[in-house]
Amino acid sequence: MAIRILSPHEAAKIAAGEVIERPASVVKELIENSLDAGATQISVEVREGGLALIRVVDDGCGIDPSELRLAFERHATSKVRSEDDLWRVATLGFRGEALPSIAAAGDVEGLSRVAGNDVGGRIRLRGGEIVDEGSGASAPGTSFTVRALFVAQPARLKFLRAPASEAAQVSSAVTHYAMAYPEVRFTLVIDGRVTLQTPGSGDLRDAVAAVHGADVAEAAIAIDAPPAVEGDTGVRGVVVEPRLHRATRNYIGLYVNRRWVRNRALTFAVEEAYQGMLPVGRHPIAVLDLRLPAEEVDVNVHPTKAEVRLRREREVFGALQRAVRSALSAHAAVPSASPALWAGGGGTATAARPLILRPLPVQPPLASAVPEHLRAPGAEPAAPAPMLDRLPLLRAVGQVGNTYIIAEGPDGMYLIDQHAAHERALYERFLQAARDGAPEVQALLSPVTIEVGGARRALLHEHAASLARMGFDIEHFGDAAYVVRALPAGLAGDDVGRRVCELLDRMARDDGPDESAHRVAASLACHAAVRAGMTMSGEEQRELLRLLEASESPRTCPHGRPTMVHLTADALAREFRRR
Repeated sequence: MAIRILSPHEAAKIAAGEVIERPASVVKELIENSLDAGATQISVEVREGGLALIRVVDDGCGIDPSELRLAFERHATSKVRSEDDLWRVATLGFRGEALPSIAAAGDVEGLSRVAGNDVGGRIRLRGGEIVDEGSGASAPGTSFTVRALFVAQPARLKFLRAPASEAAQVSSAVTHYAMAYPEVRFTLVIDGRVTLQTPGSGDLRDAVAAVHGADVAEAAIAIDAPPAVEGDTGVRGVVVEPRLHRATRNYIGLYVNRRWVRNRALTFAVEEAYQGMLPVGRHPIAVLDLRLPAEEVDVNVHPTKAEVRLRREREVFGALQRAVRSALSAHAAVPSASPALWAGGGGTATAARPLILRPLPVQPPLASAVPEHLRAPGAEPAAPAPMLDRLPLLRAVGQVGNTYIIAEGPDGMYLIDQHAAHERALYERFLQAARDGAPEVQALLSPVTIEVGGARRALLHEHAASLARMGFDIEHFGDAAYVVRALPAGLAGDDVGRRVCELLDRMARDDGPDESAHRVAASLACHAAVRAGMTMSGEEQRELLRLLEASESPRTCPHGRPTMVHLTADALAREFRRR
């Protein structure tokens, strides 16, 4: 087959297909141009998912009429002056491909006026060719209207989704940039209906409220972690309390130098920071901007600029994870009892006052100051972390149904699930011991051979490294036989084979974290924790409270279920008609 050079028209069509994948791509490119132009207001309108009409209007610096034609020439840009600029791109656009690619994919009309000029410029293109140009009346700024998108490219039309799905993609692009630039007022109109309007106040919480709702904004925790030294990673944005979560990862908005990006590693860093705080299958809500030196980021990776390459990705991953985890730990909250259950008579609630509860009689403490079944393996109780002040000091009052501990705090009463609370404390102890390389191990006097098959064998192989870090010494002896030489101290006891198999069965059905070390620690903690229905002495209750107060995230167990419910003194007073 003979080799030939593509015509400029054919080459333009191919390039347009790389940059403009769907209507949302057009919206994204035009919004980025508006932001680069310094716009403070951006209005986006689409009809029929963007196939019939896309209009983006801004109040930016505008384009001089003499340069309006040049703006649609391929690789024409005002943002790159030399080759060196490509290594430290500071603008959202830089290639000069967006406008010519959009013109090759649909009918485009552009209006632009520079502030101070009496009249603006106007241009119309069809199939990438100019069909009309001249002067035109417009407000300062730029307006681009795109009609009949992909009409000349029926192959691309076949792969687009329904108009409603394409409109949802457009909405996603607009909302992400609305949160990246809260100082810009965004308006989105879909099929004649205003679906988004941000105030442009500069407060990220206001933008989050407009996008996700007031309840999410109220639960947002601000993060402002500047780089420790110049050149390191800074993290700014908000993360939302774990009590609010979503079914997909689409609510994690990640930005690098305010550029919206998709990066699986960074998304995993955020989810890892929420480890043990969310129910299974649920994902957090976050808006996070990573600030890096421009030369540390390669944005020239993908035609749509949706992906970036980071020079020190591992360090950035760690900085992001630490910033999120620190914010969540510092703002850990305890769920309150539902007002519908506890609200008393009428009247306006006043400030809560401590309510003193009288202790219930409890059986004498065990001879051991700390019961063995309650103590974390081989470790002394840790003191509460004073810097984070996660929980107030609690006083054990009694036990309900041998399942819940009643505790008094300075601001009311706490009901604590004894199994979930102990599970959380042990989970963190197991993980920390594994990180430190010093798990508490109980060596067996004589090795025990066990038969393991099917799913249990697969779990042993899949999590072998994590099991070893937790204190297991299990060696494959051939076929289905395994030799157990040591166990974590919390799992030691009679019938070693049964204990190991029970733990593997729990791991197989566990709805806890997916990551290997966390999954092993969560299953081990659940297996070793005090059970519901077990009678606990006063000393045991107090020891459990001390363990929970020392936990990094005492609000939930490793599977995301609550460990406690808080009933304020004010709610109690209202229930008894004292207010």
